[in-house]
Amino acid sequence: MKFTKELKQYDAVILKDGRRGAVVEIWGDKGLSVDVGSSPKDWDNIDVSWDDVKEIIHN
Repeated sequence: MKFTKELKQYDAVILKDGRRGAVVEIWGDKGLSVDVGSSPKDWDNIDVSWDDVKEIIHN
């Protein structure tokens, strides 16, 4: 699933594995970088493909 036209930097997303995160960087068709976690204590920056994104929470 591709959201390239509607997804912007810092948008919140839900990944297919259930984690919620904020988009940090978008690399076109190659994927994106997402910060996941519930607080600064457990934030983690991960690289995901477009197929890993289930939905955009808000723009």
